[in-house]
Amino acid sequence: MTAEEFEDFYAHAVRRLTGQLYVMLGDLHEAQDVVQEAFVRGWSRRRQLSRDGNPEAWIRTVAWRLAVSRWRGRRRSEDAWQRHGGPPVLEGPGPGSVALVSALRELPAGQRRTVALHYVCDLSVEQIAAETGVSASTVKTHLVRGRAELAHHLPDPHGEESSGA
Repeated sequence: MTAEEFEDFYAHAVRRLTGQLYVMLGDLHEAQDVVQEAFVRGWSRRRQLSRDGNPEAWIRTVAWRLAVSRWRGRRRSEDAWQRHGGPPVLEGPGPGSVALVSALRELPAGQRRTVALHYVCDLSVEQIAAETGVSASTVKTHLVRGRAELAHHLPDPHGEESSGA
């Protein structure tokens, strides 16, 4: 991929990827940061990205892994503060006002990622399995369990209408 092709790829994919990671992570600023960092890493591998055939999946996977690494780092830092009696690390305000993002936050990370890849990124079960490195049956299980859990956390639009009648 030439520099111009990479710039075009960036221009066409950055918003979509940021939106996808936002749904997966539940934090817009975190999504923006990890997507940008993934694109920076992709820049140095742009020739290889064109040979791999799916640069968007590569960027999405790298961004997800960066987010997981950050979570682990924050967790270790919080644990260290707690062990030494220091102040707890406070979480900043998040997009809690958005019902879907709030509901997605209730899902385990694997289910949340699978649900987002399927419904937001419009990937098939097989594509999700290839991108995440889990079996197709695990992807299906995550989708079924994720949908069931989301049903408990999202308001029923039909229930609200019928209760007002």
